[in-house]
Amino acid sequence: MTLLLGACAPRVETRGNSVNIEDVATIKIGTHTRRNVFELLGSPSNQSAFGEETWYYISQLTETTAFLVPVIKESQVVTVKFDTKGVVTFVDVLNTDKVEAIIPAEGATPTAGNSLSFFDQILSNLGRFNKK
Repeated sequence: MTLLLGACAPRVETRGNSVNIEDVATIKIGTHTRRNVFELLGSPSNQSAFGEETWYYISQLTETTAFLVPVIKESQVVTVKFDTKGVVTFVDVLNTDKVEAIIPAEGATPTAGNSLSFFDQILSNLGRFNKK
C-alpha cells in the first residue's frame, strides 16, 4: 500500500531558465550592457528576431501527479531590451498572474503534393532503379 501511495506523490520540475529576481533588480537601465546582463543572468531562453534587440528569460514550475497532465504552479518571463549600442533600455518581470493560456487551433495544416496510399508508394518505386 505504501508503494502505491508513494507512486502518486507529485513530481515538481523546473523548466526553462529560472533567474533570481534579486539579480534582475540590480540591472540598471542606461548603464548595464549585453555583457553585464549575460554575466548576471546567463544565456537567454529566447531572443527577438525583429525590431529592437530583446532577450527573454522564460521559466515554469510544474507539478505532475502520476499520469495526469502537468499543472503550471508558477511561471516567470523576464524581458530585457537593448538599444543599438547594446545598452539596457528596459527590464520587466511578468509572473503567473499575467499569463494567459493559449489554446491551439484544431485541424491540420494543408501541405502541397500528392497524397499516396501505402500501396501507391510501394508500387511507384518499382522499375525506378532499373537502368535501361
